[in-house]
Amino acid sequence: MPAPLTPEDVRLAVRAVVVHTAEEWPTGPLCRNDGASYPCRLHRWGRRVLETHGLNERQIEALIRHGNPFVHVPFPFTATGPSPARPVGSRPATTGYQAPAGRTGGLPARQQAARVVPPGVRATAAGRPVTPPVTGPRWPRAS
Repeated sequence: MPAPLTPEDVRLAVRAVVVHTAEEWPTGPLCRNDGASYPCRLHRWGRRVLETHGLNERQIEALIRHGNPFVHVPFPFTATGPSPARPVGSRPATTGYQAPAGRTGGLPARQQAARVVPPGVRATAAGRPVTPPVTGPRWPRAS
């Protein structure tokens, strides 16, 4: 029986799969990192660990396309839905708390969106003068 996976194993497997990707050469695909024939030993190990961890082929390919060897994969990985400790629809109790008036669900009430001003036109506020744009340089030209 193999040893159980640790978070460090998963982290290193993601890094191995992303760093040791295929690169096309005239002789065929080679590992981008070490030049061995693709898939190299570390890429195969990384895929095996990620599959054992619960990722499917599509998710592993998405990690490779993402290209970040330091991307976080949750441990333990749950592919479908929330953890059993918190069932769907359960929320923390909010006894005695009332949302302030004008707020819906604890969020501010939606208001009309701000008006977009076309480029080159400055929005003015009442009582505040707007200086005209500078037509010439403020300092002498270097020669």
